[in-house]
Amino acid sequence: MNPLFDLSDRVAIVTGGNGGIGLGMAEGLAAAGARIAVVGRNAGKNQAAAERLGAMGTEVAAIEADVTQEADCRRMVEETADRFGRLDILINNAGTNERKAPELYTLAEWNGLITVNLTSAFLCSLAAYPRMQASGGGKIINTGSMMSLFGASFAAPYAAAKGGVVQMSKSLAGSWAKDNIQVNAVLPGWIDTDLTVEAKRQVTGLHERVLARTPAGRWGLPSDMA
Repeated sequence: MNPLFDLSDRVAIVTGGNGGIGLGMAEGLAAAGARIAVVGRNAGKNQAAAERLGAMGTEVAAIEADVTQEADCRRMVEETADRFGRLDILINNAGTNERKAPELYTLAEWNGLITVNLTSAFLCSLAAYPRMQASGGGKIINTGSMMSLFGASFAAPYAAAKGGVVQMSKSLAGSWAKDNIQVNAVLPGWIDTDLTVEAKRQVTGLHERVLARTPAGRWGLPSDMA
């Protein structure tokens, strides 16, 4: 293990950590020795991810929770702290998308996408803050998107939410720096996951355009996020 990335005494929560980008991030944490709580709404996927991470030699908890619910966010943090004795890292990665022209979204769809992609990260951060403050610091990493910086004709609410993730991260970072809590956002491009499989089907020519404009000549992989 590279000592610069030794997390053997650290505990991390990864929301949406049971697949895709979240699992890729969790694997990076596991390789560095962190103990991990994988959080998601699908208990079966949570357990499968926990077993996969556990096979890497780290201790893992699978926690079923809906991070759009304030009570679930608090319970997620308390279960993690009770299990491992501390909380050092929170990765807010839970998210989803529905792709269509802006005029076709209903208000319910707009509100739902903002809640899942933005409000959930705020609720989880608020839940983690007291634990991190009491222990002298922590790290919060929010998953934004390339669409945090530019929109897409088929993703108005998703792009709005992910833009909000960046500004929220800046606000939390400024507020919680005094508590030695660093808050950052990462903005992935096109990553080959179950979520983007649908994008390839729904957006004509997307696959070819991604390959043409990406220097590596390929889609990103979840493992790239480690």
